[in-house]
Amino acid sequence: MKNWNYIVNGVLIVAVIVLFILYFTGKRTNVNHPETTDLVTDSASLHLPIAYIRTDSLLLKYKFSTDLNNALLKKVEDKKLAINQKADQWNRAVADFQQKAQMNAFISQERQSQVQDQLLRQKQDLDNFASQVEKELANEQMQVGQQITDTIISSLKLFNTPKKYQLILSSAGTDNILYADDSYDITNEFIEFLNARYVPSK
Repeated sequence: MKNWNYIVNGVLIVAVIVLFILYFTGKRTNVNHPETTDLVTDSASLHLPIAYIRTDSLLLKYKFSTDLNNALLKKVEDKKLAINQKADQWNRAVADFQQKAQMNAFISQERQSQVQDQLLRQKQDLDNFASQVEKELANEQMQVGQQITDTIISSLKLFNTPKKYQLILSSAGTDNILYADDSYDITNEFIEFLNARYVPSK
């Protein structure tokens, strides 16, 4: 039994000595690294490696985006004009048909039916044309949006080289970010970077 007590006491003494050595030779956070406490106590001076971009402002001021959108708007207007012109032609043809029908100007009922069937086919063609134009414009709008997005993403990688930010967020109004300090807003800086690199196509 005495031997057992000696062994236990010996182990305890060794443990105390080890703890004593570790305490006085190890790194003490509060003494050797006062900046750690500064990070905790003075969070106002801490600036995280994150930023955000206001995408609504970006899309309005990025020249590549405005050029593509203006070209798309012109195409929409041209297509709308073409549809309206076809619709006006059809409306005039319908008005002409109705006037002739009221005045019994058709030489036969068969001739009147032929003209009426022709007008119905023209109306179907007009509806199909308008539907096709709508699909084409929607598809082109999607492609333009994807093109702008791809350009922004690839440019962000260059903008963030060497790596200044670990995280760059997108914000449109209050959709994603309800509050952030203005120092994290890199929108104007990034817009200047994009526009400096943009060369309009001739």
